Amino acid sequence: MTAPRTPGTPRTPRTEHLVLPGVLTAAEAAATVRGILAVQREDGAIPWFRGHHLDPWDHVEAAMALDTADEHEAAERAYAWLARHQNPDGSWYAAYADGDFADVTDRGRETNFVAYVAVGVWHHYLATGDDLFLERMWPVVHAAVEFVLRLQQPGGQIGWRRDDDGTDTKDALLTGSSSVHHALRCALAIAEQREEPQPDWELAAGALRHAIRRHPERFLDKGRYSMDWYYPVLGGALTGTEARSRIKESWDRFVVPGLGVRCVVPNPWVTGGESAELALALWAVGESDHALEILQSIQHLRDPDSGLYWTGYVFEDETVWPRELTAWTAGSLLLAVAALGGHEATC
Repeated sequence: MTAPRTPGTPRTPRTEHLVLPGVLTAAEAAATVRGILAVQREDGAIPWFRGHHLDPWDHVEAAMALDTADEHEAAERAYAWLARHQNPDGSWYAAYADGDFADVTDRGRETNFVAYVAVGVWHHYLATGDDLFLERMWPVVHAAVEFVLRLQQPGGQIGWRRDDDGTDTKDALLTGSSSVHHALRCALAIAEQREEPQPDWELAAGALRHAIRRHPERFLDKGRYSMDWYYPVLGGALTGTEARSRIKESWDRFVVPGLGVRCVVPNPWVTGGESAELALALWAVGESDHALEILQSIQHLRDPDSGLYWTGYVFEDETVWPRELTAWTAGSLLLAVAALGGHEATC
């Protein structure tokens, strides 16, 4: 763990392992980390940007990025925010105005948002070795996973949302379910570390993986979206030859050379978050050279003043859109760079 420092004392994030040719220098990486820290509220909440909403998934993504630069205190404050504001059923709401827990703007509870806390908690533990943190967060993770699994369907897929009136949506999203699969594996790793086996979670993860690998008909058809292409790989449901084949089969459909990854076809719009996530998926299947090329291709989205990244770029119009510098876009890029750089917790 890092040594405590006097509140208000500036510090330079540790970024030597976040240096990647054509992507980030150490100074640029430090600026990106400071950009995320500038978005974080005093209470630990990390909205998309100040004045916009917080959703639990992107909040965790940004917190994990802080851990890659040894900003463990700030990351822990982000997880403490989740612990304080978890609903009695184990969930969180889908959106909070500027991270204000008292100002909920979407009272739905989305399963992949809720599950993602397990990924962040395990990542933080791997980065710090903090057993007390894991002990504090275990009840939070346990309750979140139990909420999510109450929406698992007989075919293994995960219903994507519970509405405010308690109505469960049985429709499943491939991207969301793939993210949940990743979260379940992390939750099981936490359970194993604590010597508290969860056999029901093992069975649920196995059923979910089978649905992702073998039953596309159990998910809503969102094949136009790049996330549905690479998320089964990123979430660990597809591995090895199967994963590499999936990436290869739709590469030309989604990747725009020199610009990044389309969010949705046929729209001429590349997005930083999807591009960085694809880079992570490529790294996971041993395609580090292609991952580096993707990350290099999106540096046109970088804002040099803040160190953050624009969400996307409409290349037919040569226009940044939307004009939003989001903490989670920067976070996803830092995580991809950390993986390629051998950051142990991220790998």
